[in-house]
Amino acid sequence: MSNPRAGKVAERIHQIIARRLDKGLRDPRLGFVTITEVRVTGDLQNASVFYTVYGDDATQRDTAAALKAATGMLRSEVGKQLGTRLTPTLEFLHDELPASADHLNELLAEAQRRDDAARELAVGANYAGDADPYEKPRSEDDEDDLDDDLDEEIDDDFDEEDEDGLDEEELKDDEDRS
Repeated sequence: MSNPRAGKVAERIHQIIARRLDKGLRDPRLGFVTITEVRVTGDLQNASVFYTVYGDDATQRDTAAALKAATGMLRSEVGKQLGTRLTPTLEFLHDELPASADHLNELLAEAQRRDDAARELAVGANYAGDADPYEKPRSEDDEDDLDDDLDEEIDDDFDEEDEDGLDEEELKDDEDRS
């Protein structure tokens, strides 16, 4: 819902219907219902009310029939308490979220079983090549040794040459010419 007002209206409708169902309807077909979500269109004309029912398929069918029969009464209740110019039409839809959540839990359990089986196979396995084929970063001791060697080479180069890049023999020849 990109419209913030539609979100507020949906939340209010959710509260109104849930409170009304909590008080109870006079329909014996109505089972243990939970309103999970309400979606309102951007023009606030239609509201889709998602619900779940605790029980078997017969209870779910009976509850769907009871909600369909009570739609007019619930819409008038929403209209009284909502205070908008137009009352949205209500459509009750069974929420498939619990069923899909159960399916996802089954898939996760299967993935866990496969991971455990792969872990058991890997217990006695050996590597085909080196155990760790990647080059390791140098330790600090190795880096210090390299830095010391490099510093010595640089110092040796500067000892033999002056700032003009001439070594001692060339420098002596230069002084003799002058």
